[in-house]
Amino acid sequence: MRGSDQRSGALFSYVDIEARVRANHPLRPIRAIVNAALEGLSADFDALYAKDLGRPSIPPERLMRALLLQVLYGIRSERQIMERLEFDLLFRWFVGLGVDDPAWDATVFGKNRDRLMDGDIAAKFLDAILAQPKVKRLLSTEHFSVDGTLIQAWASMKSFKPKGESGGGDGPERGPGAPPAGGGRNAPRNAEVDFKGQARTNDTHESTTDPDARLYRKGDGKEARLCFMGHALMENRSGLIVGALATRAGGRAERLAAAELIAPRADRGRRVTLGADKGYDAADFVAELRALNVTPHVAQNLSGRRSAIDRRTTRHAGYGVSQRVRKRIEEPFGWIKEAAGFAQTKLRGLAKVDFQFTFNAAAANLVRLPRLLAAAA
Repeated sequence: MRGSDQRSGALFSYVDIEARVRANHPLRPIRAIVNAALEGLSADFDALYAKDLGRPSIPPERLMRALLLQVLYGIRSERQIMERLEFDLLFRWFVGLGVDDPAWDATVFGKNRDRLMDGDIAAKFLDAILAQPKVKRLLSTEHFSVDGTLIQAWASMKSFKPKGESGGGDGPERGPGAPPAGGGRNAPRNAEVDFKGQARTNDTHESTTDPDARLYRKGDGKEARLCFMGHALMENRSGLIVGALATRAGGRAERLAAAELIAPRADRGRRVTLGADKGYDAADFVAELRALNVTPHVAQNLSGRRSAIDRRTTRHAGYGVSQRVRKRIEEPFGWIKEAAGFAQTKLRGLAKVDFQFTFNAAAANLVRLPRLLAAAA
C-alpha cells in the first residue's frame, strides 16, 4: 500500500531526541569521551566567566561540542553550523539542545573564541581526553614521534607588501600597492602587480591581511606561500597525538617546536625516544635532545654533509622501529587538512590558528579512539 505524501500537521512530538539517534551511531562513543573531558574542564570554564554577574552565557560545553561538529563534518563556517543546528536533530542531540531550544547566533563563536584562547582551553581539552583512564592505558610514555606541516594562511600573495607600506584608504596616505581609486563596473578590484624580478623576504615584507603569516616554501622547486606551521607530538603505541601547537613558518620552527613539545614528556630518570625525519638532523637540536635525556631517533640527512646521528643511535633495533612508526604521524595530519578542511586556515593571527590546530588534533584523536577502545576491551 502506497503511503500518503500529505503532511500530518501534528503540533507536538512525544519522541525524545535521544531516541532519534540510533544506538550504534558513531557519534555516541565520541560524545561520551567528550562529555567526560568537558566535565573535567568545569573549573577552567568557571575561571573564564564572571561569577553572579550579568546574564547567563551560552554554556561553553555546548560551544565546544558545536565547534567539534564543525571539524568532524568539515563544515566551513560557524554560520553554517548554526544553520545545521536549526533542523538537524543529530546535531542538536550532540550539542545538548532540545527540540524546542533556539540555536544561538553565529557571532557568539567570535565573542567567545578569545575567552577560550585566553584559558588555553584547546590544549586542556586535548589533555583531558588523554587523561581519561581508559584512554591513558593506550598511550606510550617512552616512545614518541614529531613532525610539522604547513598550513596556508588566509591571506593572498598580493597582501605581502614592504613593511610600513599603507594598504589602502582614499586620502593622500594611499600606498603604491593599494587598489586604484575610483570605481565603475569595469574597474579592477586590485592593483595590477608584476612580481617578476622583485625580491620579497620576511625581513622586508609582511602581509597586510595577516602580519603573523610568513612566506615559506616546502622545498626546492616548490612555490612560496604565506603559511603557518602546525606541529604535533605522537606517542608510538597507538598513534595518538599527545601535544600540538602552531607557529610562524620558518627554517628552525620545526626543531624549536619539537623541543618544546617533548620537554614535558622527558623523564630525567628514564630515557625516552623521539623519532623524526631528516629535517630534524641538526647538531644543536640533537644535542638539546640528549641534554633532556631524550634519545634522538632522527633520520640521517646524508645529502652532502655529516649527520648528527651516528652509530651510537643507529646500531640499536629501536632506531629502525622508530623510523617505521614515525611515518604514522602523517595520518592525523592528512585528516586535519583534508577531512577537517584545515589545509588553509580561515582564521587570522597566530593565536587563533594555534587554538584551532590544537583543537583539530584533539578531534583527530576522537575519530580513532572508539575503535581503539573497542579493540582494547
